[in-house]
Amino acid sequence: MRILKRLVLMGFVLSLIAIGVLVWQWNGFLSHPIANSTTKKIIEITPGSSANKVARQLHKQALLKSPTFFSWYLRYLGKHTQIKAGEIEIDPQWSVDTLIDKLIEGQAVLYPVALIAGQTIQENLQMIHSLPKIKQELDISDITGLQSLLNIKGRLDSKYPYANLEGWLLPETYYYQSGDSDKQIVLRAYQSMKMKLDQAWSTRDKNLPFKTPYEALIMASIVEKETGFAPERPKIAGVFIKRMKIGMRLQTDPTVIYGIGQEYDGNIRKRDLLKTTAYNTYKINGLPPTPIALPSKEAIDAVMHPEKTKALYFVAKGGGEHHFSNTLIEHNQAVNKYLLKR
Repeated sequence: MRILKRLVLMGFVLSLIAIGVLVWQWNGFLSHPIANSTTKKIIEITPGSSANKVARQLHKQALLKSPTFFSWYLRYLGKHTQIKAGEIEIDPQWSVDTLIDKLIEGQAVLYPVALIAGQTIQENLQMIHSLPKIKQELDISDITGLQSLLNIKGRLDSKYPYANLEGWLLPETYYYQSGDSDKQIVLRAYQSMKMKLDQAWSTRDKNLPFKTPYEALIMASIVEKETGFAPERPKIAGVFIKRMKIGMRLQTDPTVIYGIGQEYDGNIRKRDLLKTTAYNTYKINGLPPTPIALPSKEAIDAVMHPEKTKALYFVAKGGGEHHFSNTLIEHNQAVNKYLLKR
């Protein structure tokens, strides 16, 4: 009888110890970081994943010390069916409650994509189309389809197939998550450009030689290509606008290069300057028919608010900057100084 009582007492004591250990572990589970690691990791939760599956997935990635407790706790809270699918970056120093909140919120991992000012729309479309974790919904070779998507009209030209689309994406950094489509990014960049152009047009200086915002967009693309030195953009814009006002041809090399198209090999030859194309501003009056690249916000602002200048000419002097001249004689001297001698 004594032995039985001792056994019962021992069992009771062991039970208390087990309960104490369990309570201690449970308190630690709730109050301590979810894992021992300090390295954040990105995991992808597939649609329909159960709480148990997510717990095992986190444990396997060393992002959760107690998968069983985690599953129990989710069920106790009644949140075991609320975990959202998708990518999420997990910080192993989170508390379990923070982890659950993040899993339910579905805080997706965002990836940056920077559209590059000065590049053509074709170059940027190819870059968008090849982004990692992006859903490819666009056929970027289907020009008619792209024009329809962006509601841009114009006849196609086999030599310049992307010309009517040129300039219509605003070059800045956008963010997307896994499963987003290239179509979504293009539409966002297009809407951003329309908003920026409309806003800039509504606050433009008076007496600009542009009849439409689109003409200003064309000029902004030329300014973008002429200088990468931001402080010069308003003055470059001022030179070109002054030329337009007095009826002088723009005479800008980037338009010639765009007109050469795929045949451009890095050099402009005399025959290129003498050949009449829709984009050769040495041969045509006024603006080319379309932009020649994606202009930045800064280039658009420079065109809408150009610097008032007496200069009619400029020449690169190195380091991305230009020397400005008021007369042709002074300009020829600058060309000799900065280009011919170099």
